[in-house]
Amino acid sequence: MQLAIRLVINAIAIWAAAAWIDKIDVIVPPEWSADWGNWGKALVLLIVAVVFTAVNAVIKPIVQLLSLPFVILTLGLFLLVVNAGMLWLTAKITEITDYGLRVDGFWAALWGGLIITLVNWVLGILVPDGD
Repeated sequence: MQLAIRLVINAIAIWAAAAWIDKIDVIVPPEWSADWGNWGKALVLLIVAVVFTAVNAVIKPIVQLLSLPFVILTLGLFLLVVNAGMLWLTAKITEITDYGLRVDGFWAALWGGLIITLVNWVLGILVPDGD
């Protein structure tokens, strides 16, 4: 149940980033929009959230470990670049299909990563962990 809640929170965070940043788009196939309306976009957001969660669980710890000197040197600000990289990688993975996430440029990824981090933080506070 906790994983499902985290996936929904990630989907909301990705939706917020796509809504606020012009160069981040959620790509919904036309037939999904015609058949399901907004449910098609919600399904795409959940699929992107699954990929984003997998990228954050598998690749992000390795990148954080390798970039530790830069993180220390910049007093943690380099983690924003790592988050931007994870968002960009998620976009590249999902762009190979006819649906997914499109991120145009480094600055869009950086601001999108910051928005996703903030939304995850706020919703993480509001939703109890259940421990």
